[in-house]
Amino acid sequence: MKTVLIAAVVALCLSLFLMPLYIRLAKKLEWGQFIREDGPRSHLTKRGTPTMGGIVILGATTVAYFVSHLFTEDPITPSVLLALLLTLGLGLVGFIDDFIKVRKHRSLGLGGWAKMGLQAVVSIAFIVLAVQFPNSEGVTPASWHVSFARDLPVDFSVAGPVVGGALLVLWLYLIIASASNGVNVADGLDGLAAGASIMAAGAYVLISYWQFNQWCYSLTRTVAESGQCYAVRDPLDLTVFAAALLGALVGFLWWNTSPAQLFMGDTGSLGIGGAIAALAILTRTELLLVFIGGLFVIVAGSVILQRVYFKLTHGKRIFLMSPLHHHFELKGWAPVTVVVRFWIIAGISAALGVGLFYFEWAAG
Repeated sequence: MKTVLIAAVVALCLSLFLMPLYIRLAKKLEWGQFIREDGPRSHLTKRGTPTMGGIVILGATTVAYFVSHLFTEDPITPSVLLALLLTLGLGLVGFIDDFIKVRKHRSLGLGGWAKMGLQAVVSIAFIVLAVQFPNSEGVTPASWHVSFARDLPVDFSVAGPVVGGALLVLWLYLIIASASNGVNVADGLDGLAAGASIMAAGAYVLISYWQFNQWCYSLTRTVAESGQCYAVRDPLDLTVFAAALLGALVGFLWWNTSPAQLFMGDTGSLGIGGAIAALAILTRTELLLVFIGGLFVIVAGSVILQRVYFKLTHGKRIFLMSPLHHHFELKGWAPVTVVVRFWIIAGISAALGVGLFYFEWAAG
């Protein structure tokens, strides 16, 4: 528990106090946000606001994780190193996208296929490595099973290493792409994505720590093999990682709340989405992420619905504008009202996810 608290506090302090320095640096380098002309008119005043604050979020998370281990005897584990690989790898993809935008002063960075291709490369590297590194009990960081609150009977390995491996890659890539792009789509109003991500990260602090308390291979106490224990590779260290992410996001939100003094950019949104996806995969709660990240599902779903309906009806729209938060802006809701109400939805979703996780354990 000491490591968890140190990670959260260090990440919070680094993020909170380094952000003003980064804001000054970004202004000097002219790393300002480019605002689309076809968006809500109120957003045009945000043109030039420093962006790529995700550099500090991801940096604070990483540094805090390693610093926390300097003061304890808890080992650095393969699970969190893999989570950092996915987080920083997707953050790098976002950075490239952001850098092109600020250099060329346009809203389009990487092309759609190039962005998806780079995300796929990072994701596949994570997936391939995540089914390696078994511990003494033979448990690897990721599972070949589809999972909800724990592994379900659906096992890709029964299809063989080639077909099963391809199915596993496709399944986990869907989780990673959905989470990273979901956070990215939600990053459209001051504090919206950061606040919702805080709730998702907080949910995984609780879930991974509960898994540690009910760990099948605990060195401190024996947990009866009743089906209620968790065969997760490194639950406590995943709690440390989630706590570091939580602290870094809280520090960022101080500066990102309305009126935002900087934005996280794709650097932050893709990296944060990758971190949340990694936590879902490594805690074996993949399908539960639909509830924990419910707000991201809703806003990303609104974009998909809008595009499909637009094509099917040859130009008609369901929403005034997608993602969904812009629809409510155009209906006259104040941006702060939209953010707070969406935070409430995110909080309810995260609480529902944690509740379902605990109910599954209690019912077992």
